[in-house]
Amino acid sequence: MVGLDVLEESGEKMSKKQAKKLAAKQQKLLRKQEREEDTSSSLSSLSVEEEDESSSSNYGDVTLNELQSAAGTSWRELTHVSNLVEEIVGSEVSIRGRVHKRLAKKMFVTLRASGGGFTVQCVVEEARVGANMVKFVKQLSLESVVEVIGVVSSPPKPITGTTQQVEILVTKMYCLSKASPDSPLVVEDASRSEADIEKLEKDGQPAPRVLQDTRLNNRVLDLRTPANQAIFSIQDQVEIAFREFLHSKGFRGIHTPKLMAGSSEGGSAVFKLDYKGKPACLAQSPQLHKQMAICGDMRGVFEVGPVFRAEDSFTHRHLCEFVGLDVEMEIRNHYSEIMDLVGDLFPFIFRKIEERCPKELEAVRKQYPFQSLKFLPETLRLTFAQGIQMLKEAGVEVDPLGDLNTESERKLGQLVLEKYKTEFYMLHRYPSAVRPFYTMPCEDDPNYSNSFDVFIRGEEIMSGAQRIHDPQLLEKRASECGIDVKTISTYIDAFRYGVPPHGGFGVGLERVVMLLCALDNIRKTSLFPRDSHRLAP
Repeated sequence: MVGLDVLEESGEKMSKKQAKKLAAKQQKLLRKQEREEDTSSSLSSLSVEEEDESSSSNYGDVTLNELQSAAGTSWRELTHVSNLVEEIVGSEVSIRGRVHKRLAKKMFVTLRASGGGFTVQCVVEEARVGANMVKFVKQLSLESVVEVIGVVSSPPKPITGTTQQVEILVTKMYCLSKASPDSPLVVEDASRSEADIEKLEKDGQPAPRVLQDTRLNNRVLDLRTPANQAIFSIQDQVEIAFREFLHSKGFRGIHTPKLMAGSSEGGSAVFKLDYKGKPACLAQSPQLHKQMAICGDMRGVFEVGPVFRAEDSFTHRHLCEFVGLDVEMEIRNHYSEIMDLVGDLFPFIFRKIEERCPKELEAVRKQYPFQSLKFLPETLRLTFAQGIQMLKEAGVEVDPLGDLNTESERKLGQLVLEKYKTEFYMLHRYPSAVRPFYTMPCEDDPNYSNSFDVFIRGEEIMSGAQRIHDPQLLEKRASECGIDVKTISTYIDAFRYGVPPHGGFGVGLERVVMLLCALDNIRKTSLFPRDSHRLAP
């Protein structure tokens, strides 16, 4: 190693800073040389192993008895594929993954690990492992789960098609679970973007498109794509950020019943069932019970849980079961306090996703290209009447006391983006006729209500409002909406003992992630979707 004293003795005119830099460089070269010598030594000892009966223990199928982890069984510690980096070149590791791809020319096997789509190239050379082991590896079907033991090596040239830029020189390989060779879809095919498919077609190569029904019918295979792994990591982080923000504001997480004697929202979109000889239904939202929690002196509550809607429509954004993010809170002065909360909550979530999920967002973009969401530091609010006026000026006629349809929402989203440079905004003072029975009418005009909707990229994600807390007015509104008051008597009774003014909102988790990532269908953000046509898998 070259040291400062050597440089000084040599008479070279060099600053201490330059000398230290040169010494560090020499040390780095020495370490690299030592690693290469260790690797060479390891490989030479492996290559001289004769292929006899003892070498057969280096490969094969692991039996069920061995996998039942009997007492005393010892397995080598696993290294995750994501941790295979240049710094550990020369080390022997044990890794686990699926056979993602195989090239027979030099027996390259691409291994894909669970938990994020990390891949690494494994080299199976006959001179080192023997002909029988090569034959064993060749017959492994794609998606089989294997454990590989080998030496981490630097490839002679950069590797394309894998996440890790090192390769594994395989010495042992064991199959833990064989996959059927008759797979309904190939994960590599399901991972391609439309641009990738078009490029392959242009080059005259096969590029099968994996259609949505094929994906959903075989969801466990479809979930293995890098984009899907990323989507559900993002979804998890949205939920974490939702809880994090509300806890910081003093809200309490609760869980409400999903079996009810009567409808919670009104209307026909309710799943009815027999409950021990009595009529019952699945909760369309936690609405009634989260209000009752406020009656029970819980100042602010939230819930993350399943919501059931008997939707007959088969659209890109409706599900019969989804995950609801619901909030209820006391109101001190005005229902705008709820909008204040929403206006802070969602930008917080958006920022946290950008900070915590850069790799996941990139993985989604690779298959489904999209631009980052545009939103303002202070969330834009427009009245429903202002939104109607913007549409009218653009030549779109909308009932001023009706609701917006999908086309009107999208058009208004375009107009808002052009004028205000945001894809996230609120409309408030909705017509009373299109809101649930428990929504508080506006004091100055009962045709309108103290309610709001929130939009991302021109699609509604959330409804919120101040609630009626007067039992007589509640009974009147419920009857007007066709709800049998007897079926919600315990709900109305809760308001007979005094309750502060309050309100809240509900949003679908899957819809938020779909629009955040600009995806074209909500089924991409539901782990196992339930819609009007699908009850499996």
